[in-house]
Amino acid sequence: MRLKEFLSVRGIDFVSINVLADPAGLAELQALGARSVPVLSRGQDFIFGQSTREIVAFLGLQEKSCPDLSPPELYARLDRFMTAAIGLLPLMPDDKLHVHVPGRPRSYRALAFHLFRVVAAFLDAQQGTTLVQAAFREEPAADAGMAEIAAYGAGVQARFRDWWAHGDTDPARLLPTYYGDQSLHELLERTTWHSGQHVRQWMMLLEREGVAHDHPLGEADFARLPMPANVWDG
Repeated sequence: MRLKEFLSVRGIDFVSINVLADPAGLAELQALGARSVPVLSRGQDFIFGQSTREIVAFLGLQEKSCPDLSPPELYARLDRFMTAAIGLLPLMPDDKLHVHVPGRPRSYRALAFHLFRVVAAFLDAQQGTTLVQAAFREEPAADAGMAEIAAYGAGVQARFRDWWAHGDTDPARLLPTYYGDQSLHELLERTTWHSGQHVRQWMMLLEREGVAHDHPLGEADFARLPMPANVWDG
């Protein structure tokens, strides 16, 4: 769930600043010492708005903040999301891959790659690499087709399955990220809903382009994950 949505559904008053569109907002962010977004600030105190647990603590809320699904349940969900994506990506016509998704400068091609890159970055973090935002900004080759990206996704899924079968899956293990150390359980939940949200978007993009598909994912697949309410922002 995005920070703005998290605050809104709880009736918490806040001022939202788009630092990409507001130079004053960018200056305010830099004055705080923050180098990435989303950020939640109060006076000169701030946290990165990526961890539900940290947001709840920062605001002094009395509510549960740990993941609702167990690690095995999250593993099964994310594996299902990747399987669905591998089947859905090649359905998009090649002449649509340069089109931008609603509301942001990201092409269909880049979104397809990104939904697997999210998982690859999670797996890299299992090997001691600090998770940084730049890991999510990697782009596919400018001429990459959907068959090629689906093959890349199959490789990421194979890595994911091998990690689950043979890696250290202790849910309490702390992993370094750009927004602080996070438990494996928390990071796995975030990776699961993040990738799942993009597969959800891809299904809608296919419909937008008039491409029929078998809707491999439904409401039950996203249940008990902190998914954004909307498929697209705003």
